[in-house]
Amino acid sequence: MKTSWESELAELLNDLLAVQDDLLAILTKKCELLANCDADGLAAVGQQEEELVESLKECLARREALLARARLDGFPAGNIQALAGALPREQRKAIREQVKLAGSRARLLKHLSLTNWVVVQRTLIHLSQLLEIIATGGRLKPTYGREEPIGASGSLVDKAA
Repeated sequence: MKTSWESELAELLNDLLAVQDDLLAILTKKCELLANCDADGLAAVGQQEEELVESLKECLARREALLARARLDGFPAGNIQALAGALPREQRKAIREQVKLAGSRARLLKHLSLTNWVVVQRTLIHLSQLLEIIATGGRLKPTYGREEPIGASGSLVDKAA
């Protein structure tokens, strides 16, 4: 017979997997928007990301409450995987598969997030370098001393300058 926390565990994992699916779709879309330099699209995706963050916070709160209740019932409640291991055999297999799938999706989400972060950082560095070229007219400035600026081999913005 299922206890309330056993069915809640299955429901929590189903909800978590659904949120992870949505987040994977958003991060994939965000990667495409970054590649296409679509600022308006990125702003719209930002709102969707915030909504998903709230959903993830709800899942986390439910997880903590579920583990606390399981602990009170005398089950191992250090994490969801340990709790799933304490389930009866027929329920354990399905729950463990969901836990495994959620873990692999979490790793994929981390990878996509890191990829998008790297793209944004590289873009910022590139823009910073372009602004420096525009601001200095392409002329290098000496790092030390009071010497005159070193003549560059050419200027990207205005070759006459």
